[in-house]
Amino acid sequence: MTISYVIPVYNEEKGFKKFFDKLLMPEIKKTKLDYEVILVNDGSSDKSLEILQKIAETDKHVKVISFSRNFGKEVSLTAGVREATGDAIITIDADGQQPPALIHEFIEKWQEKDVDIVIGVRGKYEKHGLIAKLGSKLFYKMLGMMGVKDTVPGSTDFRLLDRAFVDEFNKLTEHDRITRGLMDWMGFKKVYIDYIYGNRLAGKPSYNFKKLFRLAVDSFVSLSTTPLVVFMWLGLIITLGSGVIGLFDLIEEELLGDPLGLGWNSMVRICIFITFLVGLVLISQGITSLYISHIYSEAQNRPLYIIDKKRSRNLKKKDK
Repeated sequence: MTISYVIPVYNEEKGFKKFFDKLLMPEIKKTKLDYEVILVNDGSSDKSLEILQKIAETDKHVKVISFSRNFGKEVSLTAGVREATGDAIITIDADGQQPPALIHEFIEKWQEKDVDIVIGVRGKYEKHGLIAKLGSKLFYKMLGMMGVKDTVPGSTDFRLLDRAFVDEFNKLTEHDRITRGLMDWMGFKKVYIDYIYGNRLAGKPSYNFKKLFRLAVDSFVSLSTTPLVVFMWLGLIITLGSGVIGLFDLIEEELLGDPLGLGWNSMVRICIFITFLVGLVLISQGITSLYISHIYSEAQNRPLYIIDKKRSRNLKKKDK
């Protein structure tokens, strides 16, 4: 039995060696199972690639996939999973926030419960800001409101995937992908393991507010069509409401001679309401544009990622 470990790496030169040597490898060896480690260099601009290459040159169990540029974590996970040959694949971050000490528990759950996917759920934080915690809760709350019921709040990319599950996952072709969302959408039998979300070993997180916001938007657009439906109904309600207000204004001023004395106040209200409608139209057009941009991305049919084979190590012979 072989377990594949997939680890996306982006600018982790300061903490990766400690993570790999002190945290990950001791836990892998404790399992006493055959293994392979797939390190995906996502276009790092520091010395991360050099570190990964040195590890692969001294350990043939380690493979290095080096992208030609930065394609993002979601694509990195996909590339690593596609390269994996194990009976099960464990995906884990390189910053030390997800504890490798739970690897044995993931494998035990997979073997004992006859499940297809074991998912790590971020139950508690060691030291994280209030904004980050509230943002995470709001994200999953909105996802649920949009009809995405398959994703458990706090679920992460710290996962074990059965080979049969991976074979099906590799058939998915989306370009603008949210990996955990696609995996949850697929179904299959799941179990969950709670863990404490730790602190980074070194450096700063690559996901800033802008990237997190974009990830959230991509999640909503790629996993649900609810925003389009919501604005359709909102537009219908406001159109009917504006019709009622317009009819009332016509009767009150033109037919009854303005007995309520509304005068220009009524016109001001109408102008405000029209301004509101214009804003609503612009917002709905923006949301529609997001869906169109995703369609455009899929229609281009470009490769999901490009591997720099010259700088990769120990990969399978077949081309991607």
